[in-house]
Amino acid sequence: MFHHDRQLTLLLGILLPLAFACSQSPAEGTSTARIIVEETPPNYVRLTEEEMATSNLAVAPAIRGEFRRFRNFQGIVGANEHALAEVTTVVRGRVMAVHADLGQEVKTGQLLAVLSSSDLGTAQSTYLKTNANLHVAQHAATRATRLLAGNGIGSGENQRRQGEMIRLRAENREARDHLRLLGMSRAEVNRLNREHTLHSYVSIEAPFNGRVIARNLTRGEVVETTAKLFVVADLSEVWVTANIPESDIPFIGHDPAKPQFVEVRVLAYPNQVFQGTITYVGDILDQVTRTMRLRIELPNPHRLLKPQMYAAIRVYSEPEPDVLMVVERAVQRVGNRTFIFVQRQAGLFEARDVKLGDSNGQRIKALEGLQEGEQVVEDGAFVLRSELLGKQM
Repeated sequence: MFHHDRQLTLLLGILLPLAFACSQSPAEGTSTARIIVEETPPNYVRLTEEEMATSNLAVAPAIRGEFRRFRNFQGIVGANEHALAEVTTVVRGRVMAVHADLGQEVKTGQLLAVLSSSDLGTAQSTYLKTNANLHVAQHAATRATRLLAGNGIGSGENQRRQGEMIRLRAENREARDHLRLLGMSRAEVNRLNREHTLHSYVSIEAPFNGRVIARNLTRGEVVETTAKLFVVADLSEVWVTANIPESDIPFIGHDPAKPQFVEVRVLAYPNQVFQGTITYVGDILDQVTRTMRLRIELPNPHRLLKPQMYAAIRVYSEPEPDVLMVVERAVQRVGNRTFIFVQRQAGLFEARDVKLGDSNGQRIKALEGLQEGEQVVEDGAFVLRSELLGKQM
């Protein structure tokens, strides 16, 4: 009996460990299988569902489309010189009144200032004298013609009087033209003929609708004919001028029949893009700076652009069709390696080496290593990059 119990004990000692081992083997086998499935190649990164939910990855297909490069240049906003007037005076005079101020909107013919000029008074007096002399000479010539018909005078005297009338007529015309050059209108000259009253006041008027952007006179001062009294500009359209480096000249079109549009930004309105047209391209380069002169015309209906503002100009190249490209932020660079992350399946990403071409700051050409339609990680790639670098350490 004792011997039988001892055999039973030995048998249980052998079977119980085996039973325990057998009960554990499925779990161990499952764990081993999970590790094999989740193991990924060195250039792949796998994220769990929880990691995908918190990584903020954005994936989009690689596309083909129209690709355009651009260049940025610095420029200066200025007035349209075709609608800019430097208002001067043709006579020396004293400023009696100023009717326009800096920044004021003016209309065509609006009175800007009034000068008192002794030169104008002298010119009016001369004109009236030539009028009087011409009147006397005309009567004398008419009388001589009648006397000659009645043999009252000789032909020589008649010719002398006719010649005197012609000379005084020329002097009178010259004096009248001088008044017009001094700024008197035809109506003012006619008034002088009627009233014979000197008016030595000179009216300074706006040449067209615009804004006074400069005023250089004060009441009581004496101004010369060389003085620039006002500058009036129509700022409904402005110019932006820039100097383009020689290496970037190919970005500038030279066909007058095909206007080239550009983008202009200014510091005052950083989120607003103004559209302009290149209207002048220089024919020669500056010998010192090796740059070419460029002019852009921009509509400015709300007068947001002011002369002397600094401007950033963006000029685009001719578009290249059917180019495979990815967004610039998708590109990863580590040392001499350039790669992007391509999603192979849910949660599995491949670090794909690519050869890239030109960039326009937003998109970059994909020359090799990528096919159209492949899913590229555009945002959040830093998470994958960190995981990839961690595996390779």
